[in-house]
Amino acid sequence: MNRKNPYTILGVSRSASQDQIKRAYRRLAKEHHPDRNPGDKGAEQRFKEVQAAYEVLGDTQRRTQYDRFGAGGPTPEFHTWSTSRGTPFADVDFDFSSLGDLTGIFEQFFSSGSGARGRRRRAASRPRRRGADIEHAVELSFEEAIEGTVREVMLTARGGRAARPERIEFRVPAGVADGQRIRVKGKGQDGPGGRGDLMILCRIRPHPYFRRDGLNVLLDLPLTIREAALGAKVDIPTLDGITRVTVPAGTSSGTKLRLREKGIRDQRTGKTGDMLVAVRIQLPKSMSPKARKLLDELESELDLRPRADLGWPV
Repeated sequence: MNRKNPYTILGVSRSASQDQIKRAYRRLAKEHHPDRNPGDKGAEQRFKEVQAAYEVLGDTQRRTQYDRFGAGGPTPEFHTWSTSRGTPFADVDFDFSSLGDLTGIFEQFFSSGSGARGRRRRAASRPRRRGADIEHAVELSFEEAIEGTVREVMLTARGGRAARPERIEFRVPAGVADGQRIRVKGKGQDGPGGRGDLMILCRIRPHPYFRRDGLNVLLDLPLTIREAALGAKVDIPTLDGITRVTVPAGTSSGTKLRLREKGIRDQRTGKTGDMLVAVRIQLPKSMSPKARKLLDELESELDLRPRADLGWPV
């Protein structure tokens, strides 16, 4: 096995700062971790070398001692630089050429106590797991979802210890959609690394006459036969209040009138949708004999042939 220099292993210079050494160690340890490279013996050996190198360079006192005695002096008898027998780094060799008298340093570096301290230090450096996120559904009115609001819930979510109900207040942003989740940080279950988050699931109650399609608002507009045929001016509700729309003469059922920027505003992009007014011609469910006669006369007078241009076989 070739002997290696810990600076070379971590890919840093001797003048590197402790932060640079730490960043290099984290990057290489992640890259060569056995969990990411199952069955790869080369990656496993590289991982051991990276860990062992950081054992020395990651500790300022050990690094100072290594730097101090690593230049000049006779070549020692030692051939391996490893932790105590049975540790993960027993097969890692480092270059100790041109070192001085290292007996005291060697014992200090690689005593079983040093290995235990290293293991404790590595364990302390691992990120502590946060508590679990929790989800809670909240029902909103159509207006609350469009305009935004402030709501609060009472939850007992801490976990792991007895806890009284907690009052949690949160803001519902304007324009929230049905099924959208709002994250309330730090209001979930307890954990060693802190609390998880509370996920608010938004459920929007149907509106009596408005519907939503993305940023657009849909509205059905019932019209009489006369209004659709001759045209009319009709007052309709919008998100901003009552607005008068003009229905052109000869408007067919199903026609959509567009009121630009009368829809929902996206708070992130600033874009505002439209209101789409769908015409629904309302026909009577029953008619008097006189009404039937008048309709027959009207159809004869207008000479309507709605299917003449469809090319259907007759």
